[in-house]
Amino acid sequence: MTSRFARRALITLASAALMAASACGAVPTAPPATQVLPSPPPARGPFVSAASPLAVEAGMKVLREGGSAVDAAVAVQAVLGLVEPQSSGLGGGAFMMHYDAETGDITSFDGRETAPAAATPELFYENGRPLGFRDAVLSGRSTGVPGAVAMLGLAHQKHGRLAWSALFGDAERLARDGFVVSPRLAGFAASRTGQGGTEWAEAYFTKPDGSRVVAGDLLKNPAYAQTVADLAAGGPDALYHGRIAAEILTAVGAQPRPGSLNSEDLRTYEPKERGALCRPYRLYLVCVPPPPSSGVAVLQFLGMAETVPTILEGPDSVDAWVTFAQLQRVMYADRDRYVGDPAFVGVPVQGMLDEGYVAERAELALTLTGAAEAGRPPGGVIRGFDATQEPSGTSHFVVVDAQGDVVSMTTTVESVFGSGRMAAGFFLNNQLTDFSFEPLRADGQPAANAVAPGKRPRSSMSPVIVLDMEGRFVAALGSPGGTSILAYNTKALVAVLDWGLPMQDAFDLPNLVARGAGFGADAERFSPDMRAALGERGIVIRPNTSENSGLHGAIWRRGEDGRWGWDGGADDRREGVVAY
Repeated sequence: MTSRFARRALITLASAALMAASACGAVPTAPPATQVLPSPPPARGPFVSAASPLAVEAGMKVLREGGSAVDAAVAVQAVLGLVEPQSSGLGGGAFMMHYDAETGDITSFDGRETAPAAATPELFYENGRPLGFRDAVLSGRSTGVPGAVAMLGLAHQKHGRLAWSALFGDAERLARDGFVVSPRLAGFAASRTGQGGTEWAEAYFTKPDGSRVVAGDLLKNPAYAQTVADLAAGGPDALYHGRIAAEILTAVGAQPRPGSLNSEDLRTYEPKERGALCRPYRLYLVCVPPPPSSGVAVLQFLGMAETVPTILEGPDSVDAWVTFAQLQRVMYADRDRYVGDPAFVGVPVQGMLDEGYVAERAELALTLTGAAEAGRPPGGVIRGFDATQEPSGTSHFVVVDAQGDVVSMTTTVESVFGSGRMAAGFFLNNQLTDFSFEPLRADGQPAANAVAPGKRPRSSMSPVIVLDMEGRFVAALGSPGGTSILAYNTKALVAVLDWGLPMQDAFDLPNLVARGAGFGADAERFSPDMRAALGERGIVIRPNTSENSGLHGAIWRRGEDGRWGWDGGADDRREGVVAY
């Protein structure tokens, strides 16, 4: 946990840095010391922003009944796993950031999947060569021990107010009686290739006449209804023992290329409660999960951004967008080289955020004409180039309860419909393909994200909570997007905190992703003039090949009428809504 005492030390450092930066004109100046500004009222829910109206309503119902933010998160995840199975579910993993309004503590919960005990660095090799990515995804080898349910159980033990058994009613009802298939789900379910073409997907999404479900159809999932009923009655352990566990192992062990996951792997899985990783950014304190989340990369980006005044010029500035892209190149180069599971490799978190190193990397970023090379942060050990691929299949949501407690949670099954294999009514993750397929580079150096027994693959998921310099809640946000999550989250943070945009307007801005030598973007969201101007500066925009964004979040701010209230957002690239 990050305590008030620890944050106060960070805030003192931040204030000194803020005054120095303000003197250079790099950030808005702080109010004079003699000026007394009224403190904002504390942020209070109910508030939910998530990628499905059905999940939002399930969360709001729990909050109206007096539930905590964590209680509502359990309900939201249970419904998302049913109505948005292409993105997350009971068979996947998650990272949660939690803010306790009473104590001011921020905690991260790690529900990342783990590799089976029998996994080897050559997990995705066959005949001495790496498997094709699609073959690996569709195999039983791709599934790690699901962590989301165990993580939610741990968070509920710490911060739940309602009984665990009371949190699955909407999910059970919708699964039993049926839910209306959304256009986005229908679009993915229409595919009969890849994960959509497995025997499990075929059985689930095919109607009696042989056609696939379409938007507006009523889809029932009695197996899922039984599973959430079992979870409600038996607690989180019900997923890791007995009937549900047996069905998971049967699906993983099926051909082609069965996996080695066994009952001991399920039984011994442990979610992790970790301290939050927090750093000052201008007038704020930004908090993310530590590795194996890539939140450290978000903080490194923000640290670099503080040294480059052009990023403050706003969304109509070519210079601001160029700066945004160039800083990303450096951020991704360092993340790809150094971040992995800290239980297995040393991750130079403090070195990556060292003030001198960050300034040096920012200076380099502004001179780049192509892909960035990884730097050498203090304490960093050079590791192999990374060969990790992260496709689409993730969701994010934010919840605030009546006491002001906050959950910011990113949740995933990795690819669309995970591995395409189902057990007990839900899809299983293919999270192990988030490891580097090539454990060694040509000179024999190991990759930080190589496979190992019990290891958690590196994740781009980086849910964010933002506080003010007094430790009060300001904002929470996050996004799906595979490797592009880091670009989406940093865009939203810059747009809200630096450019002063409303949350929805920040999310609606074009996405621009700069990893390696190329640039991916929502080209149609940039004006023709901006595209041309960026092209003249060497940023030739092409359609982004990774998962699109699904930003969800909220900021507690003063409106034009002087009243404090919620400014929420739900990415219009998905089907989410905001409720409060």
